[in-house]
Amino acid sequence: MGKSHLTDGGIVAAATARGVLFVHSSPRALCPHVEWAVGRALGHAVNFAWVAQPVLSGAQRTEFSWQGDEGAGARIASALRGWEHLRYEVTEDPGETNDGGRWMHTPDLGVFFAQTDTAGNTVVPEDRIRYAMDIAGSNALELHRELRLALGQAWDDELEPFRYSGEGNPVVWLHKVG
Repeated sequence: MGKSHLTDGGIVAAATARGVLFVHSSPRALCPHVEWAVGRALGHAVNFAWVAQPVLSGAQRTEFSWQGDEGAGARIASALRGWEHLRYEVTEDPGETNDGGRWMHTPDLGVFFAQTDTAGNTVVPEDRIRYAMDIAGSNALELHRELRLALGQAWDDELEPFRYSGEGNPVVWLHKVG
């Protein structure tokens, strides 16, 4: 899966990536549109197994493991961005030539992106930490606020109730990287 390109030594296949899309809540009428958007982002049709989201009456949820070219996680998140009634997370596992990523979206907060390491931890770049320290000065509460923002804590807080939707939902197995 993926494009290939020529080098002096022959054909080299483009690196592939994989990850998981978690749609935590979607209005029922929007579900087919989500599938079409994700399919366009991946370059092939997809079908999701939707189940009721008990946290929000009338909403549906799904989990979908995907494979695609590097950067497909960003394309999926971009395809779903701006749909104000969706709550979702997209992860892209790190590969040999790329970092991992995590995109979270809520209707109230919009999109948050964070780089992730091979264990799935959020990576906060040095410049972002320096910025937080500069803004906070000697104010420990302000530093705490800036670091929570850098980690996407507000998105995690808003999505947490939607992540656990009850018994009988599919289990997502993590992929081994490396």
